[in-house]
Amino acid sequence: MKRAICIISGGMDSTTCAYIAKNEGYDIIGLHFDYNQRTKNKEKECFLKTCKALDIKDKFIVDTNFLAAFGGNSLTDRNLEIQKSGIKKGEIPNTFVPFRNGLFLSIAASLAEVKKADAIFIGVVEEDSSGYPDCKIEFINSMQKSINIGLARKDIKILTPLINLSKADIVKKALSEGVRLIDTWSCYEREDLACGLCDSCRLRLNGFKEAKEIDPIKYL
Repeated sequence: MKRAICIISGGMDSTTCAYIAKNEGYDIIGLHFDYNQRTKNKEKECFLKTCKALDIKDKFIVDTNFLAAFGGNSLTDRNLEIQKSGIKKGEIPNTFVPFRNGLFLSIAASLAEVKKADAIFIGVVEEDSSGYPDCKIEFINSMQKSINIGLARKDIKILTPLINLSKADIVKKALSEGVRLIDTWSCYEREDLACGLCDSCRLRLNGFKEAKEIDPIKYL
C-alpha cells in the first residue's frame, strides 16, 4: 500500500488534506508540531481526534519549541497582539512564523525517508490566504527540489491539493471528503470559543458564508 506523511495542524485545511490522502488509498502517518503556539492544546486535541477518525495509528508530535524562543510573531510571543484589523493588501500579518513550513517539510521529508513514504501532504493555501510566503507554489516547488537533492530517495512527492482553492471551495471539498469539521480549529488566539476576528477566523467564516454552509465550531 502507498504511504503518506500527513502534516496535520488541527486546522481545516491540513485535516482536509489528511482525509483526501485517506480517501485516495494512502496509509497515513500523522505528523503534528508543538511550537508553543497560543492554541497548541486545542490543535493537539484536534490532531488526535482526526487520527482516531481516520484510524491513524502511526503518529508523531514533534517539539519545535525553539520557534517560540525565537519570538518575532504573535502566535508564540504573548507580548505581541494578534492583528485583527487594519491588515493592508500585500502586507504579511504578524502571525507569520518565519519559514515554519520549510522546517515542517524538512522534518516530514526525514520521516518520509525512514518510513518509506511515497508522499507528503501539506495543507498550504495560496489562493485565499494570509499571504504567507511559505505557502506559495514557488516555495513548495523549491522545497521539492531540495528534498530530491537531499534525500537518498528521489521519488517522494510534496502534495498540496488545496493550494489553488478558495476557502469556500475548501469547505465544499471538506464536506465532500467526509471531514469532521467539528474536530478542526482555526482560531489563532483562543481555545474555548473561536474569536471570530483574527485573520484565520475571518478567512474560515468567509469560506463557510460563500459556500452557504454552517460552521460547526462555536464563536464568541
